Amino acid sequence: MRSHRRSRLLAPFLLVPLTAGCFASGGGGDSASGDGNDGDGARLRVALAFPPAENLSPYGADATLLSRLGVTEGLTALDANGSAAPALAESWRRDGDKTWEFTLRDATFQDGGAVTPAAVAASLTHATDAKPAPAALAGVTLDAKASGDRVVRVTTAEPDPVLPLRLSSPSLAILSKDAYGKGSRVDPVGHATGPFELTEVNGATSASLDRFDDYWGGRAQASGIDARFIADGTARANALRTGELDIAEAVPVAQAASLDEKTRRDTATTRTTSLLLNASSGTFKDAGLRAAARAALDTSVFAKDVYEGYGDPGAGVYGPAVTWAGGKRTAPVGRAAAKKPGDGNTITLATYDNRPELPEVAQVVKQQLEKAGFTVELTVREYSRLEGDALDGKFDAFVLARNTLLDTGDPVAVLASDYTCDGGFNIAQLCDEGVDRAVADAEKIADTAKRQDAAMAAEARILGSDAVVPLVHQRIITGVADSAQGVVLDPYERTLVGTGTRR
Repeated sequence: MRSHRRSRLLAPFLLVPLTAGCFASGGGGDSASGDGNDGDGARLRVALAFPPAENLSPYGADATLLSRLGVTEGLTALDANGSAAPALAESWRRDGDKTWEFTLRDATFQDGGAVTPAAVAASLTHATDAKPAPAALAGVTLDAKASGDRVVRVTTAEPDPVLPLRLSSPSLAILSKDAYGKGSRVDPVGHATGPFELTEVNGATSASLDRFDDYWGGRAQASGIDARFIADGTARANALRTGELDIAEAVPVAQAASLDEKTRRDTATTRTTSLLLNASSGTFKDAGLRAAARAALDTSVFAKDVYEGYGDPGAGVYGPAVTWAGGKRTAPVGRAAAKKPGDGNTITLATYDNRPELPEVAQVVKQQLEKAGFTVELTVREYSRLEGDALDGKFDAFVLARNTLLDTGDPVAVLASDYTCDGGFNIAQLCDEGVDRAVADAEKIADTAKRQDAAMAAEARILGSDAVVPLVHQRIITGVADSAQGVVLDPYERTLVGTGTRR
């Protein structure tokens, strides 16, 4: 059904007003020169929920891991409003319909080389040639060329009104030439540009990072990071409580009450937990049975009970953190009439346990579907052992926690990636002519408000297919020890530590 696919962390935007500070990584107000420890700074102890899944390739699931630890960055970043902000590019301008010029700041790679237009163009070319393509480049063909001492010209095959936003994606991080080996191997260790440099990676267990003293945005206050990959959410919370950690990401809601109120930080995010139904094979190839599954679900219980108030009932692909979406949402288009499930309607439902609430969500979904007449077999695995089968359409149904603005910041991009025939992350296996047409129409629009309107028109068709049933819009809980300061609480979940993060 699809010619390519893209793996990435479970988890894109023209303008998304949010009630938070600036989340763009880099310098600015996050920069600092000392912390009272002779400028040396203590090392940060951080626990992440997802271990490296693809040998730290920036093109897949590990891209966000690298950006959250302050290792990588792109030409642009996302600010608090969801707009493109300067990063390695200090400014940009459009030159005609298909070309953008990015003017680089004075920056250095962690291996000592200068960030030149030629190096940036080569890095973007490697990303363009990657197989499969990074999610941010789904459906986009671009050509990057050096132009003078400071300028990179990026030309796309078709007009791309959101290219500066697209280039903020963690999967389009800029790396030095030595990061690219033979074949498809990409090694970011020591070859990135962020405030922290990877020095050692111990498989899926831990990683060590040292401060990169020549970072363009200013010297980080912490001297380094000792990162641990702890898939078990209770273990992350316990390690924080016992003083083993300074920062624990994605604390389970069941553990929230056990943390001191000052230690518990909850942040509205653009992450939605949904039930995806396989629209191309098995039981849910029948639109009437998808409609029956959707009608069987009482989504109000997920925010109230499973997420214990740290969430809002599922309303659509985009949740309340995307503040413009609610006022523009229209009724689903083209829904089929629900059919009564028969004795032969046994379905396989899958989810992963890196996010501890998801197995409980799946259990509730299972119970509600069984009450409606379906027979349900539930599979729960660690995410890295599940993703390939999910993308191959081996499950009838899948509970997914997806940050809808993670890949590019563009609201249309997630629709193209997740719900079109050639989408690289189409776990729902949806291939609908009307959906593809609506998404393609939205992709052509440059005006912010009109692009938002078109995204919502496409959302109405996607919801009308019943291939996705939004269950809950999440708040994420980050555990922060009393001694830690400057943790970046990012609604887009791209950044966790910055130059001002310290203890």
